[in-house]
Amino acid sequence: MKFITPKLLLISAAVIVVAFMRLVPHWPNFTPVAAMALFAGATIGKKVAAFAIPFAAMLLSDLILGFHSTMVWVYLSFALTVGIGFLLSRNVKAGNLILATVSSSALFYLITNFGAWASGMMPYTHDFTGLTQAYIAGLPFFNNGLMGDLFYNAILFGGFYLVKSRYPRFA
Repeated sequence: MKFITPKLLLISAAVIVVAFMRLVPHWPNFTPVAAMALFAGATIGKKVAAFAIPFAAMLLSDLILGFHSTMVWVYLSFALTVGIGFLLSRNVKAGNLILATVSSSALFYLITNFGAWASGMMPYTHDFTGLTQAYIAGLPFFNNGLMGDLFYNAILFGGFYLVKSRYPRFA
């Protein structure tokens, strides 16, 4: 198949390996979730595959970790982060990557904390005060998430750059 290239296989392997990093002990929210979505969106040329590969990897790790009531919010932010990756793919540079990473981390924080508030799974009132409390309570997780996203994006994008530099067939 012409669609399955060495580059796609390399990116897919990286996304799957990083997805399973969710299964090893880590700080709360210091995971590669947004990083693998951003990386897939920025590096996989076919949009369907850019969504399908990281979503499949995420779903496989969720089968092991278990499902929860706010998964729709996590997957929504995940999909939007793939979209940010599409925008990043036009001009991948360090400054743009940092901006895309911070944006996707903030998006994840805003959407998933809204989802936790809206689902009623947390003891917040269903008004502006309760929503504000949900966002304040989520700040430590945002900090860890942002640090994890910066770390994993440095590994994914930096590693991919090094591989492409050394082995042009992956470019």
